Amino acid sequence: MWIVGLALLALLPLLPEPIGSKYHGDLVTKIMILSIFALSLQLLVGFTGLVSLGHAAFLGFAAYMVATFSPESEAGNGWLLMAICIGGAGLLALLIGMLVMRSYGVYFIMVTLAFGQLVYFVFHDIKIFGGSDGTYIYFKPVFSIFQWQPFDLESGNTFYWFTLVLLIITVIILQLILRSRLGHAFVGIKHNQLRMRAAGFESTAYKIASFVISGMLAGLAGFLYACQYGYVNPELLSWHQSGNVLLMIILGGLGSLGGAIIGAFAFVLLSEWFTALTKHWQLLLGGFIIFVVMLMPYGLAGLPRQLKEWRIRRANKGGATR
Repeated sequence: MWIVGLALLALLPLLPEPIGSKYHGDLVTKIMILSIFALSLQLLVGFTGLVSLGHAAFLGFAAYMVATFSPESEAGNGWLLMAICIGGAGLLALLIGMLVMRSYGVYFIMVTLAFGQLVYFVFHDIKIFGGSDGTYIYFKPVFSIFQWQPFDLESGNTFYWFTLVLLIITVIILQLILRSRLGHAFVGIKHNQLRMRAAGFESTAYKIASFVISGMLAGLAGFLYACQYGYVNPELLSWHQSGNVLLMIILGGLGSLGGAIIGAFAFVLLSEWFTALTKHWQLLLGGFIIFVVMLMPYGLAGLPRQLKEWRIRRANKGGATR
């Protein structure tokens, strides 16, 4: 399924219009960036059990780093800007994580929300970052190796495939983490933190590690977002963005990498569709999410599993009646 899905994504820009149009290419690029953002939060919520409502702070912080460190008269160094975005978002996540990790449950949600809004108002109120109007990035970054430029993000569909490659790398990194001792510790903490402590795991350190990795991946999404749109404003850091990405992983299915990607696609495509139907599109989207939460406990990605369980129960019931 993964190979088929990625192959379809890779071939999309090559298909004839209207499917392979620039509009659809830009739309899917946006969804792939949001997929990376959703994957970052999935690690924190779906695998470590830490529900954060301030996750957009890392996305917006990284996007502002692109605007801050990009020259106005020429393209910036892509390798350097990407490293600044990922590293800066990781440092911010480490700072916030060390301050919030002693809180639990609903208190953790509220504290992350408070820190997220704190970062939001820093960028909203300081004029050097453009204030409430935001700021522009005039050129996409250049990725060169000793004067050799292997690809140009400004040309054709290069940025689309560049985003797809980074999405694949993100999935591979998360798969490797989740199969390692570190990933098993994350999942163990989600299910029973006290038992993990009794087994000798320093749960706070592991939770901070999850928070930092999650923040770094959100920083990668922020870097791509700034490159795609060439414009950033404080709304990118608001709690609405954190709420939206949380809805994406709930819609797709908690505890599943595929669920984060499916949730991002479903959320954006449904938003586009409902927006064309009515100006009250949030009501339709909200109703659909409630429908999924009530009838699909594993989310959209878990629908095949749910159908299989339903067939097994039906078969067992039929055998019992005979």
